[in-house]
Amino acid sequence: MLYLVGLGLGSAADITVRGLEVVRRASRVYLEAYTSILTVGKEALEERYGREVVLADRELVEQGAEEILEGVGQSDVAFLVVGDPLSATTHADLLLRALERGIPYQVVHNASILNAIGCCGLQLYHFGETVSIPFWTETWKPDSFVDRIEGNLQRGLHTLCLLDIKVKEQSIENLMRGRKVYEPPRYMTVAQAAAQLLEVVTSRGTAGTPLQYLTDSTSCVGVARVGSPTQVIAHDDLRAIHKWDLGGPLQSLVVVGNAHPLEEKMLALIKNAQPALQEDREGTSP
Repeated sequence: MLYLVGLGLGSAADITVRGLEVVRRASRVYLEAYTSILTVGKEALEERYGREVVLADRELVEQGAEEILEGVGQSDVAFLVVGDPLSATTHADLLLRALERGIPYQVVHNASILNAIGCCGLQLYHFGETVSIPFWTETWKPDSFVDRIEGNLQRGLHTLCLLDIKVKEQSIENLMRGRKVYEPPRYMTVAQAAAQLLEVVTSRGTAGTPLQYLTDSTSCVGVARVGSPTQVIAHDDLRAIHKWDLGGPLQSLVVVGNAHPLEEKMLALIKNAQPALQEDREGTSP
């Protein structure tokens, strides 16, 4: 049996009782290590679970799935995923490969940012389409995600923005030369995401096609390390949040739509309670 086991958001202790039982009896245990990260390392998982854990990077999962699925018909294999197993399309692809080979599977669900974002005080059924914001480069600046945010705002809905993660990525030069040399990991911050949104607001206006709903005064919520003891939640408008420093990864951004009075009260409480988040960015790009 192939088991996809959600680990939740915070620590090694966030695995469910059922998930822990699966891990302890599995013949092999893999940890997917590129769509998200835990606040603890592989060693902490091994100590908690009493099992060896094999890191599964993008190359292994997307190109070497046969290794993961090998022998699953004779024994159980656990594939661990931070958050919920089916929050990323990569994991659905692994299940499809298993089904094509007649391999049975089960999913052990857990909390993910898609439901834990309720911690910011906004009601989950007031959210529209979730979007991903990628890191821009000097020559690649896609902004189609802004149109989906705009569509949500038009309908009065909030938007959860998942921020880019770059883990075990190669530079273009190393890719072209076939060198397995990897760049340092990068995790997009709320401040970086806000800066890109502000740039699109400005560029669309300059081009004569201004956005109708997303502006620099749009209300936003930033969250960091949700589910951990160092969780941070902060609220302000878009023009203010690109100066925030919410600390380490992982971070997510919410663009607020039409807030219910209860939601407005929660946002006000968050804003009044949040710590000093201003970061001195003078002389640096946001």
